[in-house]
Amino acid sequence: MHNLPTLPTGDSSFENIRLNGDVYVDKTRHIYQMISTGKYYFLSRPRRFGKSLMVSTLKCLFEGKEELFEGLWIKNKDNNNIQNTQWEWKRHPVITLDFNGISHRTSDILVQGLLSSLKSIGGEFGIELKETLLKEQFKELIKALNKKTKMPIVFLIDEYDKPLIDHIGKGDESLEIAKKNRDILKDFFGVIKDADIVPITRFVFVTGVSKFSQVSIFSELNNLTDLTMHLKYADMFGYTEEELKGCFDPHIDAFAQEISVSPEELVLNMKQYYNGYRFSETDIKVYNPFSVLRAFGEHALKPYWFETGTPSFLINLIKEKGWYPASIENIQATKSVFSVYDIDRLQLEALLFQTGYITIKDIDEELYTFDYPNKEVKIAFIENMFYTYTDADAGSDCARFILLSKYLRMDDLESFMATIKAVYASIPNILESKRDEAYFHTIFYLMVSASGARAHSEVLTCKGRIDLVVEFKDKIYIIEFKCDQKSDAAIDQIKNKNYADSYLQKGKTVHLMGINFDTKERNISDWKHELL
Repeated sequence: MHNLPTLPTGDSSFENIRLNGDVYVDKTRHIYQMISTGKYYFLSRPRRFGKSLMVSTLKCLFEGKEELFEGLWIKNKDNNNIQNTQWEWKRHPVITLDFNGISHRTSDILVQGLLSSLKSIGGEFGIELKETLLKEQFKELIKALNKKTKMPIVFLIDEYDKPLIDHIGKGDESLEIAKKNRDILKDFFGVIKDADIVPITRFVFVTGVSKFSQVSIFSELNNLTDLTMHLKYADMFGYTEEELKGCFDPHIDAFAQEISVSPEELVLNMKQYYNGYRFSETDIKVYNPFSVLRAFGEHALKPYWFETGTPSFLINLIKEKGWYPASIENIQATKSVFSVYDIDRLQLEALLFQTGYITIKDIDEELYTFDYPNKEVKIAFIENMFYTYTDADAGSDCARFILLSKYLRMDDLESFMATIKAVYASIPNILESKRDEAYFHTIFYLMVSASGARAHSEVLTCKGRIDLVVEFKDKIYIIEFKCDQKSDAAIDQIKNKNYADSYLQKGKTVHLMGINFDTKERNISDWKHELL
């Protein structure tokens, strides 16, 4: 379904990227399996994972555009491995509703936007709609299309949740608009389940970023099969490791040559940057397709996906709920986190997972552990949190923290600490009452992590918790913080509680660092370093 990349112009959406050449990442086997085994489906995925492309593909498939599927699995007439794989290229009437293009600033505008979309679809088939109320007009369109074409209807609904999530995190007034829009959508989607509509329905596919609970949106349309965490569809969106290596070989070679690394090293770097998304209880992981295509197009590893939309409302929720940012790396929750999501009861864990900022790291019976999926998301997300927590902007002197990882790798601790102090000094004088050890610790962690270093906060040992561990291939920094004391006390604590014991067998150089913060000066007053 996805060829090889030419950069799009204008809106650089994943759906608009078309690739040059005859190589494809073919997902039509999944599409056939879905269509041939069921009728009503729902699936949520993060933005830029190809949801709109899937809707466009389904539209072309049901419109019988056989020529567009040459070379793909579903068009392979010699496939004898599975019975009845011959797709009947019949033209069906398709009702496509893309909520990216439907106005929803208020509930009244949402209704008008839906009415306008229905009239436009009717016009494409030469049908003039006479009903004025939304539900009645929707039903009128469905029946008229069936009568005119003598074929059952296909419903493709893209970004169904946009009229809701666009109003979340913007205050109580916007939240009320989201609730009203929710009620409108609930009634609207319920039309598809009406007794006189079901017999003339061929297929229903609803997709979006978030998964609102059945009760809030789809209580009327309660026969949707949810593919969001379905084992058989874990890799229907995104690229697997095998697909990346098997379908993009020429582009891997060209990219590697351009930046003077081996193809193997490039693939490893791309894996660290863009792989890691896990959408089921299997261990199948996928690459972010948008970032992969952009990286091949520009021959550079950058946070392409993250740059297309910053999660400011999520970061604000993290602050409001008093979450320590480092705790995001090991969020734990039960399976219910995947199904409980409603405007009246927002769960940050569910929001972070559904929007793609965390993914499944491990499953122990009924307990799920989450983490950032990859380097792209972690560094960019933490950097945004840093600017939010410090009330700074990306163009300020705070941006010098990007060098911190380099200084630690080079054992240049004088430059490292000088940079840390300079960043603290440049933070605006706000939140004075909250400038305690926890605040300094939070900013320190955010700076070091955003620089690209592997930083782990509050690491549990048999005798206590290490404030911060920063790990490289050849060395480890064990860091302990104190507030209005002495750095010697921090070093003594590391030694007395044997924090280094579990790291001595790794064959790496172990550095001990004690750092003391002065709350009056709002900065580091002294620090100490020892090498084991």
